[in-house]
Amino acid sequence: MTQTGSRGHAVKDSTEIDTGEFPLPLLDAELRQTPSSSVRIDVAALSDRGKVRERNEDHYYVARGGRHVTTLITNVPPEDLPSQFTETGYLMIVADGMGGHAGGEVASRMAIATLMNIIVHVPDWILRLDDEHAQKLMERAVVRYREVHEALQKKARLDPRLHGMGTTMTAAYSLGNDLFVTQVGDSRAYLIRGGRLERLTRDQTQAQMYADLGVISQQEVARHRLRHVLTSALGGSQKDVHVDIQRWKLADGDRLLLCSDGLTDMIDDAGIADLLGRETRSDQACRILVDAALANGGKDNITVVLARYSIPEH
Repeated sequence: MTQTGSRGHAVKDSTEIDTGEFPLPLLDAELRQTPSSSVRIDVAALSDRGKVRERNEDHYYVARGGRHVTTLITNVPPEDLPSQFTETGYLMIVADGMGGHAGGEVASRMAIATLMNIIVHVPDWILRLDDEHAQKLMERAVVRYREVHEALQKKARLDPRLHGMGTTMTAAYSLGNDLFVTQVGDSRAYLIRGGRLERLTRDQTQAQMYADLGVISQQEVARHRLRHVLTSALGGSQKDVHVDIQRWKLADGDRLLLCSDGLTDMIDDAGIADLLGRETRSDQACRILVDAALANGGKDNITVVLARYSIPEH
């Protein structure tokens, strides 16, 4: 059947057109499996009160998040649609609280809980990255940390028992092979690649500041009397907070370690690298690290989060 157009040209009735001949320019082959969805991690965490402290003021958090689409019902040909689409990110946090009475314990717990409540209420999660979105993600992280800082200070003003409470907080967020590490305080993040340990964070302490200024050597920092005096913390009395954030690239087989200073005060970087070289499973490696810190004195709360990444080539 044909019909005449306005200029007298014959055209096919739309019912006779074979729609299979039309290309699908919006169909992205990558939708069938995104790089982030193929990443796997072996992750574990462990926290111990130590041998001296009356309570454990450390808290940790590990989560997997993302978005997914699973086709339930459709009459669109299956080859035109991904049957399942997933994007996946991983978040790990360590917070080391400080403050009299229960203040430190409340501060570290509240910092993580506040951050997560902020995140889950953000309407547009960034789950695919280019340079523009990576920059936006980093800017958001700084804003979120400052919101946590303000929430802790407000809580302390409302409850005199929590006066002066504060906490460190170091968070690592990975999406595919992109890694973002955000830090306030002196809880550290390390990357272990090929047996070599690299510190990704810089302690926000008076001793480290003196080393940065050239007043003392880097080797003196670990023994300096001001090595535990923070220059920035969430909560506390400081009006503002200094948030450090860096972007890194992950490789297959990388291991990521987040820890409180209860570990790093008892074991130096070389010792941590040696201990991690003895065990590949994350749960067993966490146990080895904590036991070693306890054996060396366990003078503070000890918290470790350890992840091994499996990242296939694309």
